Amino acid sequence: MNTANTENTGNTENTAKRPVLKGLSEIFTYFRTNDVPIWFVSPTPYNVLGLDRWVRRFEYVCYFDSFDGWHPKIRIPRETGPREFRSIEDVNNYLLSHKEIADRMRAAGGGKLVLVMFDEETEALAKELGVEIALPPAELRKRLDSKIETTRIGNEAGVFSVPNVLGRADDYDALLALAATVGLGSDLVVQTPYGDSGRTTFFIASRADWDEFADKIIGEDLKVMKRINHLPGTIEGIATRHGTLVGPLMVDITGFEELTPYKGGWCGNDVAPKVLPEARARVHEMTRRLGDRLYREGYRGTFCMDWLLDTDTGEVWLGELNPRVSGASPMTNLITSTYGGVPMFLFHLLEFMDVDYEIDLEAVQRRWEEFDTWSQLILKHTGDEVEIITQAPTSGIWKMNADGAIHFERRDIDWGGVTGEDEAFYLRVYNAGDYRYHGADMGILVSRGRMQTDDRELFPRAKQWAAGILNQFQCVPLPPAVTVVPPAPEAINKMF
Repeated sequence: MNTANTENTGNTENTAKRPVLKGLSEIFTYFRTNDVPIWFVSPTPYNVLGLDRWVRRFEYVCYFDSFDGWHPKIRIPRETGPREFRSIEDVNNYLLSHKEIADRMRAAGGGKLVLVMFDEETEALAKELGVEIALPPAELRKRLDSKIETTRIGNEAGVFSVPNVLGRADDYDALLALAATVGLGSDLVVQTPYGDSGRTTFFIASRADWDEFADKIIGEDLKVMKRINHLPGTIEGIATRHGTLVGPLMVDITGFEELTPYKGGWCGNDVAPKVLPEARARVHEMTRRLGDRLYREGYRGTFCMDWLLDTDTGEVWLGELNPRVSGASPMTNLITSTYGGVPMFLFHLLEFMDVDYEIDLEAVQRRWEEFDTWSQLILKHTGDEVEIITQAPTSGIWKMNADGAIHFERRDIDWGGVTGEDEAFYLRVYNAGDYRYHGADMGILVSRGRMQTDDRELFPRAKQWAAGILNQFQCVPLPPAVTVVPPAPEAINKMF
C-alpha cells in the first residue's frame, strides 16, 4: 500500500467494516465477479467503451445506436417522438426519465451511475431511481470546472498557469490596463470561466480583435494570459484515497479544417511514448500534485488536466481542468489495459464501491511506462448546409488500401481489435434519419500510429482516414416544408 500521500483526506467514509482487497489480483476478481449494476449513461458509449470486458454487470445506456443493435451491453430506448437536445445533460436526463430505462434500473435493484456530464436534475432523477452517481457532486464539479477556480487551485498546488491576471474588462482599454498590472503586454489570450476552450478562448492583439469578441467577454470573470507559442496536450489522473494515479501523456490534435470547423477546436489526440520525453516527468508531477489537491477539496476519481508546453522556453504550464470522464478517457484506458494490464478507470470505480483496497500505487504506475503508439480523431461536419443523412458508415474495423481508399473490414465492439496502422476503429454518432449540420459530431476514429507530426501537421493518412469516413455519408437536402435551426456552437456540448 502506498502511504506516501498522507494528505488525501477528502473522503471521510467509515471504511472499518468494509472488505479489503489486497493487490491487483483481488481487484480483478472483484470486478470480474461484481454483482452491483453499473450504468454508463451518455449519448454514445465512447468515453468508457470497452469497460464491459473488465467489469461484470456493466451496461451502456445511450441515445445514439452506434452499433445498430448488435453490441450486447448497449441499451437504446425506443423513441416516442422527436427530441431537441441542447446539451449532454439534456440527453442524459431524457434517458433516465424514459420508462424503459427507469424500469430496467429499478428491476436491477439500483446500482451505480457513471456519466460524462450531469446536473442537479440528473441527481434528482438518480435518487428517484435508487441509483448512486459514482462521481463527485454536480455542484463541486461545476465550481472546479471554472477556469478561474482551476487557476486558484492550481496555484495552491504549485501547478501554475501561463503568466496571467484575473479580473473583468468592459472595454479594450480596461483589458490592456488589467494586463499591464502584471506585465503581460498587448498580445493576449482571454478566457471566460465555462465552456469548451475552443469556443471560450479569444486571441486579442488589437482593438479590432476586441470588437469581434466583446459581446462574449463583457460582464464575465476573465483569465487574461500572455500569448505564447505552445504545444497543447492532455493527461488524465485518478485522485484516490492512496494518492493520484497518472495516465499516459497525450498531445492534442486541434483546429484542422479537415476535422473541425472551429478554430483551435479539439479534434483528437496522439499517444506516443517518444513524444516530449523531456517534459513527460514534469507533466506527470503536475498531474499528481493537482490530483492530490483536488482530493483535499473533496473531489475524488477521474479528472483530465490540459497542459501547455512553451515551445520557446520549454516551460510547462497548466491549461485547464476537466473534472469528469473526458475525451481522453478512451486512450487512457486503452493504453493502461493493453500494456499495463488494468484500465485506470477501475481505480475510479473503487472509490465509489463498497470496498476498501490496499495497493502499491507506484508499482501500478510503473506498469504503464512502456506502450505502443495510438491516436484518435474526432470527426465533425465542416460544411454549412443542413441535410438529412440517408446512409451512414457502420461502426467497427475499417481498412485502408495502399492507394488510400478505405472499406469496412469487420464488426468489432471496441478499438482493441485494431491490429495495424492500416486499420482503424470507427464509432458512429449520427445515423440515417439524423440531421447533419455545421459542427455536428459524425464519429470517432481510433488507430495505431500517429496522426500528427512533431511540427503539428496532419500526416497524409490522417487526412485520408477522415475524408474516407466522411465521404461514406450520403445526405439529401431538407424538404421545403421542413425548417431546422441547428443549435448555436456556444449553446451546446459535443455529444460525447
